[in-house]
Amino acid sequence: MQMKLKKVMMMVLCGVMVGMLAGCSSSGGSSTTEENTAESTTESTTAADSSSEDAQNTEGSGGKTLVVYYSATGNTERVAKVIADATDADIFELQPMDLYTDDDLDWTDDNSRVSQEYANEDQRDVELESITVDNWDSYDTVFIGYPIWWGIAAWPVNGFAENNDFTGKTVIPFCTAASSGIGESGDLLEEMAGTGNWQEGERFGSGFSDEDIQEWVDGLDL
Repeated sequence: MQMKLKKVMMMVLCGVMVGMLAGCSSSGGSSTTEENTAESTTESTTAADSSSEDAQNTEGSGGKTLVVYYSATGNTERVAKVIADATDADIFELQPMDLYTDDDLDWTDDNSRVSQEYANEDQRDVELESITVDNWDSYDTVFIGYPIWWGIAAWPVNGFAENNDFTGKTVIPFCTAASSGIGESGDLLEEMAGTGNWQEGERFGSGFSDEDIQEWVDGLDL
């Protein structure tokens, strides 16, 4: 009888121990599952945050560069094209509706068109074929080029400066001249525009080379 009782008690104790071990195993498995779930959630959140940050960096990247120019004899056009190549920029030429002829550009003749326009400021309102640039808002850097006439920017560029909003744009003037410097030409255009972050410009005189232009562009650190 005692032997049977001992066997029964041993069986009960074994059952209890098996149940406790099973409970511990189940509890450990649940903890591991929770930890794995937490790690997975953290990784997913981190990945999502990273993707969001990458998207923001892409959206916030710098905009494009535009070179706008008026060229009377081809010198300013040459500079503009070198700048555009060096900066991977788009280019926009300002063209008067009434093109200037060689005779019109003869500044030594008091009766020439440019001489008359210089003498009478009211005549400097030169109508252009277009002053509207496609996707204007996509540009954050704008070069503006022109020849120097009587110490100031050739007035065909005035209409472009006056009729465009340069807010948020870096504006860099450049000019060509045989002997005159850039003077206040950039400052005067800035006054006409009334907006934009205008930088100090550069003048290219007679005998300038493509390397001179490239060196100037490299120094801008765009």
